[in-house]
Amino acid sequence: MNADLHCHSTFSDGLLTPTQLVARAYECGVQMLALTDHDELAGLTEARCAAEGVRMRFIDGVEISVSWGEGSIHIVGLRINPLNLELSEGLERTRTSRDSRAIKMAASLAAAGIPDALEGALRYAGNPALISRAHFARFLVEQGYAREVRSVFEHYLVKGKPGFVPHQWASLAEAIGWILASGGMAVIAHPGSYRMSLPVMRELLGTFRDLGGQGLEVLSGAHSPEQYQEYAKLAREYGLHASRGADYHGPKESRMEFGALPELPPDLTPVWQDW
Repeated sequence: MNADLHCHSTFSDGLLTPTQLVARAYECGVQMLALTDHDELAGLTEARCAAEGVRMRFIDGVEISVSWGEGSIHIVGLRINPLNLELSEGLERTRTSRDSRAIKMAASLAAAGIPDALEGALRYAGNPALISRAHFARFLVEQGYAREVRSVFEHYLVKGKPGFVPHQWASLAEAIGWILASGGMAVIAHPGSYRMSLPVMRELLGTFRDLGGQGLEVLSGAHSPEQYQEYAKLAREYGLHASRGADYHGPKESRMEFGALPELPPDLTPVWQDW
C-alpha cells in the first residue's frame, strides 16, 4: 500500500489547494492519502471530492499542535469525524491563539531589524486564521534574508533566534482526547524532528500510549534512513502501529515528494491494518 498520511494544503501552511494536492499525490502513485492540515478541518471536503474523482482512498485527518515538556510536538489524527463537536471546538480554541503569537513574532523580528513581517507573512497565508512560522519563513526568503525556507527556521524561527515566540498549545491529553472522541487514531508525527534525548522520547512514547495514542510516524519526509530504523524499533517496543507520510507542503519546500517513501518494515502493523 503506497499510503501517504501526512500532508498540508493552503488551508494551513501548504502551497497547493486540496484539489491540487490530491492530483499531485495521484500522479506520484499514492493509493491512500490523508490531508492533515494544522489545527484545521476546512479542506477535507474538497480533498475528499477530488480523491473520489480519481478513485483514490481518502482519509480525513488533522495535525494538532501540542505543548509538551519544554517545547512543542505534533499529533496527527487519522480517520477522524470532522463533524465531531469536541474535536472542532478544541481546534477552534487552538487556532484563535495563533493570532497573538503572530503579532509577537512580528514584533520580535522588527526589533531584530526586519520590519513589516506580519503583513508579509499574511500574504502567504491562504487562511489568515492559521498564520504560522512557515508563512513568516516564506516572507523572509522573499526579502532575501535566507535562500530557502528550511534555512530560515534555523536562523530566525527556532528557540534562541529573533523570531521565536514560545506558545502554549493544546496539552497531549487534550489532543488525544479530541481525536479519540471523533473516532480517530492518534499518531505522533515525525518524532525524529523533535530535539529531545532518547530518555525523553521514551517518556513521551509511554505517556502517549497510556493516554490512548496508537501510532508512530516511522517513515517521514523529515527522517533520515537511519531514523527509519530507530523509530521502527521504538514502535515495536511500545506496541504502536506504524504510519508513513511525506509531510508534503508543496513543490520545492518539501524534503520528499509524494510516493517516494520506502515500504514499512513487514513486521510492523500499519495504522491502516483494520481500516
